[in-house]
Amino acid sequence: MDYRHELKYIVTEKEMALAKGRIHGLVSLDVHAEEAGMYRIRSLYFDDYWNNCYLENETGTDPREKFRIRIYNGSKERIHLELKQKEHGMTRKLSCELTEEQCRTLMAGRMLPVNGNDPPLLQKLNLLMRTRFLRPRVIVEYDRIPFAERLGNTRITLDRNIASSDALLRFLDPELPRRPIMAAGQHILEVKYDEFLPDYIYQNLQLNTLRQTTFSKYYLCRRYSLKGNLK
Repeated sequence: MDYRHELKYIVTEKEMALAKGRIHGLVSLDVHAEEAGMYRIRSLYFDDYWNNCYLENETGTDPREKFRIRIYNGSKERIHLELKQKEHGMTRKLSCELTEEQCRTLMAGRMLPVNGNDPPLLQKLNLLMRTRFLRPRVIVEYDRIPFAERLGNTRITLDRNIASSDALLRFLDPELPRRPIMAAGQHILEVKYDEFLPDYIYQNLQLNTLRQTTFSKYYLCRRYSLKGNLK
């Protein structure tokens, strides 16, 4: 997958409702959304012994990357290992499937046996767990309303109920203890596209009036727990 543009905005409840109303008649819901028009995303993020993924996000290091394991709607049917890379303000995502057994091993912070037949992405994670002491650090969970437009390969997502959890060994449980990480009534709107963003999307979302942010959900979830340890 090529690198893509990724714009992130912090929005209020009112701004999210307006954005959803404006875009709903222009862009179709993503085919993966259930009848409710949304799905729940849960990700287990990794960082190294020195918390470099966190610090690189804070300082805007370029390029940078981070590993995560992702599931949808609390289901163990589809488990993906993903590597998100950011360079020159653009992002791309590489992924491969994991078995439940592999996932549980990684959840516990244990390295998998070296296997040359594993996907290169899994081999890279295994190597970094050995050399840079990458380990699971935090769970990020939220509800996503996704829209997709073929022009520009554009994707618009409205993410609400963003929460974190330190119950790393319960990553595959149907439910787990969580804590909200956004101020009450705040949510995240993301717009991703390839070479161009259709004008009608930009204008209808009124992106020029919204507050853009560079921080990732991973960074926001870890910020308070690490703040006292990084002074």
